[in-house]
Amino acid sequence: MSSNASANSHVHIPKVGTLIAVFVTLIVLTFVTAEVATFDLGELNVIVALGIACTKATLVAWIFMGVRYTSQLTKLFCVAGLVFLSILLLITFSDYSTRHWTYHARPWATNPSLGTSK
Repeated sequence: MSSNASANSHVHIPKVGTLIAVFVTLIVLTFVTAEVATFDLGELNVIVALGIACTKATLVAWIFMGVRYTSQLTKLFCVAGLVFLSILLLITFSDYSTRHWTYHARPWATNPSLGTSK
């Protein structure tokens, strides 16, 4: 019975070259993220950082976690999780973008003689 069960189940193991290539790509993308953070791109900093992070997460899930070789149901649940995450981010960013923040100076921050303790 165990020989029949092992013949029907096939676990795909990625090649070592593929794993090393993905690992090197993740390291390069990490350095790219750190390098991009030093540039002032304005509002694009967040977009570029999230794009690189999504690319790295996709590589990890697709290759290291083996989503590439799983059933259609597993892929559907991965996509469903990403859809719900996108909905949550959309709601959060829409709430943040509708708020009008005004800065009020604190008097104790501008006068160095106030707030000192002995």
